[in-house]
Amino acid sequence: MNDILQLRGQFQKRKNVNGFGPTNLPKGSKVTAEHVGNMKQQLKQLENYWKNEMTIGGVLISVHYKCIVAKSNRLQILLGEKSSHPNMSIRGAKFVDENNAKNEKVKKHVFTYFISFEALRKSIQYLEKCELVLNKYYNGEITDKDTQLINSGKYNVNIMAKSSFLRVVVDSNYVESFRLDRVDETIKDRSIVTIYKTGVNTVELLSKFGIDMIHAKMIDETTLRLDGREIQILQNNAPYLIAMHVRDLAEIVIDEDIVKDESESLISIPEPTNEPTVGVIDTQFDKRVYFHNWVVSHNMVDPNITITTEDRFHGTAVTSIIVDGPAFNPKLDDGCGRFRVKHFGVATAGGFSSFTILKMIRDIIASNRDIKVWNLSLGSAMEIDPNFISPEAAELDKIQCEYDVIFVVAGTNKTRKMTGTVKIGAPADSLNSLIVNAVDFNGKPASYTRVGPVLSFFYKPDICYYGGDKQEKITVCEPLGMATVCGTSFAAPWITRKMAYLIHIVGLSREVAKALIIDSAAGWNRQDNKYFAMGYGVVPKRIEDITHSKDDEIRFIMNGTIDEYETYTYNIPVPQDMKAHPFFAKATLAYFPKSDRNQGVDYTSTEMDLHFGRIIEKDGKAMIKAIDYNKQADEGIQNIYEEDARKLYRKWDNIKHISEAIKENARPRKAYSAGMWGLSIKTKERLVPKAGRGLQFGVVVTLKEMNGINRIDEFIKLCMVRGWLVNRIDIENQIDVYSKAEEEIEFE
Repeated sequence: MNDILQLRGQFQKRKNVNGFGPTNLPKGSKVTAEHVGNMKQQLKQLENYWKNEMTIGGVLISVHYKCIVAKSNRLQILLGEKSSHPNMSIRGAKFVDENNAKNEKVKKHVFTYFISFEALRKSIQYLEKCELVLNKYYNGEITDKDTQLINSGKYNVNIMAKSSFLRVVVDSNYVESFRLDRVDETIKDRSIVTIYKTGVNTVELLSKFGIDMIHAKMIDETTLRLDGREIQILQNNAPYLIAMHVRDLAEIVIDEDIVKDESESLISIPEPTNEPTVGVIDTQFDKRVYFHNWVVSHNMVDPNITITTEDRFHGTAVTSIIVDGPAFNPKLDDGCGRFRVKHFGVATAGGFSSFTILKMIRDIIASNRDIKVWNLSLGSAMEIDPNFISPEAAELDKIQCEYDVIFVVAGTNKTRKMTGTVKIGAPADSLNSLIVNAVDFNGKPASYTRVGPVLSFFYKPDICYYGGDKQEKITVCEPLGMATVCGTSFAAPWITRKMAYLIHIVGLSREVAKALIIDSAAGWNRQDNKYFAMGYGVVPKRIEDITHSKDDEIRFIMNGTIDEYETYTYNIPVPQDMKAHPFFAKATLAYFPKSDRNQGVDYTSTEMDLHFGRIIEKDGKAMIKAIDYNKQADEGIQNIYEEDARKLYRKWDNIKHISEAIKENARPRKAYSAGMWGLSIKTKERLVPKAGRGLQFGVVVTLKEMNGINRIDEFIKLCMVRGWLVNRIDIENQIDVYSKAEEEIEFE
């Protein structure tokens, strides 16, 4: 097997010099004065409504679009505050399924804005003038050809400035209607509620309705815990304020079919030395087990709650796999060794308060900065919402951005009462976390499998691993001895072991480690891109199958930081044979973007657009011929709709995996000019420009030789000639380095 190579060199940076060009209607589009007039009337009705509703210091308006819109096709002038882009006024986003003009069911964007009365009146004036211009000069209808003529200089209208007129026309083209959306369902149970951010402080605002809010009941400025009575008050007085809600008390999904092992098999374990430490957040840990010296446990539950043996089963079982899983599961021996664990018991075996656990997790991570990998095998029985991330997942995503850690999270299980397709439960909708579903020992989705996607789009789970099933289960150590179990709770710890090995022993960044796990699961024949049950595939059992590549493969990793719009290198020398590249190629990118739960379906703030392939010259310019034919951000007009960009190129997803299909009769790729390949990452922001600057990324690239020849030495030499520092990741050497680094030095 070949070692993985680490390429270190200089990435080039480039600012975005491409403008958006003139403001034109899309080809074949038209806007009528009637539609503009309807929009004007809708805003006037909303103005009249809000005049009598002065509680929130402004106006909430929901903008229903005709389709899923790109950032560049959102409102550009309407609903904009003075000297501020309308995007800065967005308070939420969701998808709705409605009929289009052809009576076909399509998914549409809905954005909720919070603006001042001044901005609302200004928007009404814009629409009034636009309607007047359309009726007076364009016979009540304007087309894309008309907007092109206007941009060429043919616009002699005094009623409205050219730039304002064109922007209102284009805004009107994408908007279906302006409305005030409300939560219609009656919420009776205690819930975690998120309200729209308005012009009034949340505590002050709720007090106007008779709801006394203390900071202990708040997760952040707009997310808080309310009981049934308080929610009823809010719904009666201001139902428009509720952006999203989820029941607070969740049920841990634990497989009920547990078989106790009656044998008295004794397992011995040496004392821990300098092994890496993994964090576990789960139910309680029982110190009577044979590996108790490897675990430092903390009970985080209210001391007034009595802890029983039943409350220790799940947490102890999960931790047993992380510490010593291969000892009692030889079939799953991964070669990762043993790990020490810091175990935090945050729940009991029954229900638990999501709100309470949310408060605990941040404090736990902040107090244990040395731990980089955390296992979380708790999950909710309730299905995730298609339009917003759960509060638990959002908090995990925030923590991972702030503390440079990664959570490995179980994908949650079906209970016996659940039938048919069931969506995963919180916090398995965390985008930055590595979400693990389970397969049986034949590599098929387990009988208790729940599925994604998240927010109707994001691939979750990420991967899957062996979690056992009715025919063959996983062995764990519980307080009363060995037991056989099954569930995603017991698949996730095996991946936690691998992540801890890659980060602590091999010394990889979390970005590269995550990309490497996903890349190894996907292989060359992605197993699941339709049913959202297996993620990118099953992760290999042995760690060497992740840390090495086959003899006919060259696998290399690259790290970088985003400082400008584009980060790129056109200097990757792929070996040639007869002026052609005899390789199939694939690449996986991982990064941990900031996110905003208040933005609903537009949750992630930063997009990294991955381009990888051969360098070609076109019109005197060098460019990448991407292996997935990605033309986003290429020069010239690219007619790629937002929905297609999301489906084809995973736009806004924080994992990008692109791969060529292996074909028996494939021919080597023509080598252009100098025979170089390139990698480019172009960055886009949803709201605040340059918000993602400083964000780290990890890329794993694999080249597979078409004729089975090992060309790794040739590749290394070519890279060194081109100025790359090439480091072979020698695992034995890395283990020695880790051991030396962890040795305690005693001074005489």
